[in-house]
Amino acid sequence: MQKQTLNGMWTMHPVCKEEDTYMKAYGLEDSYQAWIPGSVLSTLLDAGAIEDPYYRQNEYTARDLFWQDYIFERSFEVTQELLNQDVIQLVCYGIDTLADLYINDTHVIYMNNMHRTWRIPVKEYLHEGSNSIRFYFKSTLRYIEEREASAPADKKITIEASGAIAGNQYIRKAHSMFGWDWGAQLPDAGIFRDIEIQAYCTARIDEVKYQQEHAQGQVTLQVEAVLECADYIGKCSIGKASGEEASHEETIYEKTSMEVCVYDPQGHLLDKHIMTTKDNVTYVSEFIIQNPQLWWVNGLGEHPLYTVETRLLTQGEEAQTSTDRIGLRTFTVSRAKDQWGEEFAFMINGVKFFAMGADYIPEDCVYNRITRERMEYLARSSVKAHYNCLRVWGGGYYPSDEFYDLCDEYGIIVWQDLMYACNVYDVTQEFEDSIAAETVDNAKRLRHHASLGLWCGNNEIESAWAYWGNYQTQSQYLRADYIKQFEYILPKALKKADDQTFFWPSSPSSGGCFDEPGAENRGDTHYWEVWHGQKPFSDYQKYFFRFCSEFGFQSFPSEKTVYSYTEPQDRNIFSPVMESHQKNDAANGKMLYYLAENFRYPKDFESLLYVTQVLQAVAIKSGVEHWRRNRGRCMGTLYWQINDNWPVASWSSIDYYGRWKALHYMACRFYEPVAGSIVRIADTDTAERNGGEHFSAVAAHVQNETAQPVGVTVTMTLKTFDFKVITTATQHVVVPAFGVSKALEEDYSSHVQRQPRILITPSAKRVEDDTHHYYDKKDVFVEVVFTYEDGRVQIESDTLVPYKHVELPQSSIHAEVAGSADTYTIALQSNVYTPFVEVDFTDADVILSDNIINLTDDKPRVISFTTEDIINGNFTDATDVKNRLRIRSLRDTY
Repeated sequence: MQKQTLNGMWTMHPVCKEEDTYMKAYGLEDSYQAWIPGSVLSTLLDAGAIEDPYYRQNEYTARDLFWQDYIFERSFEVTQELLNQDVIQLVCYGIDTLADLYINDTHVIYMNNMHRTWRIPVKEYLHEGSNSIRFYFKSTLRYIEEREASAPADKKITIEASGAIAGNQYIRKAHSMFGWDWGAQLPDAGIFRDIEIQAYCTARIDEVKYQQEHAQGQVTLQVEAVLECADYIGKCSIGKASGEEASHEETIYEKTSMEVCVYDPQGHLLDKHIMTTKDNVTYVSEFIIQNPQLWWVNGLGEHPLYTVETRLLTQGEEAQTSTDRIGLRTFTVSRAKDQWGEEFAFMINGVKFFAMGADYIPEDCVYNRITRERMEYLARSSVKAHYNCLRVWGGGYYPSDEFYDLCDEYGIIVWQDLMYACNVYDVTQEFEDSIAAETVDNAKRLRHHASLGLWCGNNEIESAWAYWGNYQTQSQYLRADYIKQFEYILPKALKKADDQTFFWPSSPSSGGCFDEPGAENRGDTHYWEVWHGQKPFSDYQKYFFRFCSEFGFQSFPSEKTVYSYTEPQDRNIFSPVMESHQKNDAANGKMLYYLAENFRYPKDFESLLYVTQVLQAVAIKSGVEHWRRNRGRCMGTLYWQINDNWPVASWSSIDYYGRWKALHYMACRFYEPVAGSIVRIADTDTAERNGGEHFSAVAAHVQNETAQPVGVTVTMTLKTFDFKVITTATQHVVVPAFGVSKALEEDYSSHVQRQPRILITPSAKRVEDDTHHYYDKKDVFVEVVFTYEDGRVQIESDTLVPYKHVELPQSSIHAEVAGSADTYTIALQSNVYTPFVEVDFTDADVILSDNIINLTDDKPRVISFTTEDIINGNFTDATDVKNRLRIRSLRDTY
């Protein structure tokens, strides 16, 4: 096979029609050099023709550019050698979205689905020498406006996804490009992935499929290759040029042969087979792999990848090689009946495991900027937080091959939504054909990946039809179309292309057909009463979902990120600029509501940003730890969301620039495979009387998500803020493999009293009566130390009343920095209880070994980082690190 890339320099032309005012209004020129893969936005940004759409309110100016059309064109050379091939195809891996293709000024095809791989025969349009290619991209904003206006009355759609431009469901383009409740409205256009010419004689490898059977310590691997053949095959004689009279008819089998090689993860050749044919275009071979190196998810084992090379030989010479890396493993979702209903449990190699991770959205609004380097940074950040799963959300796009390669390498199971979210679709024949082809394209591309765990039909559409009020006003024809689309068309397409991977009709769902989607006793659930419903964090503990695939809480990004898109006059959370970087209605007010419920009001803008991150981390920690304590009943938590696609206030744990929020640091602790957690037990009826729940008892639990039992010593201590020990208790427990143990529960009602009667001293106040000395709840905290048998120590702490009622003493944190150019350590020490200590740098960004920590005694707490952990900036020595260090805690915010 011959390949000729068309990546590189193209020319982009804004199309100025008589009714277009945008070209003149924004000062666009007639043409720009455009690097492909690229887009309208990337081209204009590279040329300096527009300002950064992420800065202040530039989003709206950039959005309006997409009311007009654009042309991308270039010339390329074609040789006679290329023309001598039997078949010449143009292969487009990402065309966004409505594009007419012209070659040498002849119209070839109209494309209308950005999620497809387009393979277009073009031999008849080419000639030797210089050729031209042109894509005419039509305005998607005009298209959806026209589609909305022309919709038939019995299928009129009035649903608008939160934050999105109306009508986005009429086009097979990433929904979130039209905006979402965390995303900008920037419906870009262009050639966002590779584009190339492929040419071959006789045949090419169209697809390779794998099937594994695991039994008795060995794996039987079946490799099946399917060929695409030139149209005239069977009429061409060996040695005859195309078009010459054939001496006899030949089959493809006579002209071609196939061989396949399997290499182990260390690169050693295990075996080489000549494949046999089933029907002249389908070839199969079977390998027996003894002592297989199994692929496991992160936390349960290694992630070895075997390499399979499938070669097509034409007339004895190698014509094409297809190479895949595969993991030997079994994976399914168990839905076995149990005492609570029906479980929803991921199972790898026969082992059920608790899924831990988050939901993933596109990493940028300009898709060609989503590089392997950025994806790998996110994958590494996921593994550092002990993720074993990422859910690719259905309102974005199907990520590139590199994304799944990285998930294969890092042991991350992918829950793969199909690209439909929070919308209603009119299933016309044209739409059906398009989505079926889209599904087959992507299933063929992704099915060999060890990381691909399940396909899911859509995000929240089944539950919307079942429960959301605005859906109940839609046409029943559209409701019927939902069943047709997600329970017939798409499952059928998937079965055709990938019958090995588990399919789930929607998220949340209990199995489909509008049968109580999101039920507590089966299937998966999205839980939003904490946040949208403004329920307290303790509300998580009322529910025992089988698998919580979406729940979240918002925060602002770091002040450095906020400074990147604001001017000083914008730095008020209700300013026009700050609200334009907040796409969830009334969300800034929600953050203030939760802040008022838990903390004191911050003294300045920067403190407010920090406190919202602490709130977010505490909220998600509350939910995850509760559901992990109920492992077996609940078997997974995926919080919304890991990342952002632009700088914005959102539910992410890592902001657009890769800066970890407090939540991601806490995730490193609450997703630790063996993790301790503490839960406070509320006093009766205290919330109403005291403006928040008060507590007298605390319980400590240990969760073990490993295959071995783990011993742990748990010490629970009630202390004053100046570290005086009031009472302490210790217990050693052995936590079973894949199990949970309650280690300790202490009732402190004999040591603390809710309302003080006599105040003795400003700190560690005591209440006296005739028989007892009571400490005021506002002046004590509980420290729990988990000491594991491998030497690891985990420290958790909490107060017995909300932090807003606590009289935290002003702390003086001493920081000692040591190290060299490769590794630095920072030892933090305080003379009083200091919660939520954040370490940052004024002009550098670093991933620290730990952060957002509570200082619970007067001993130094050491955190560290290496040069590999620096994502922005650099340091010369330990003194430089200390001079640029910035430390704050909760007490510093008021």
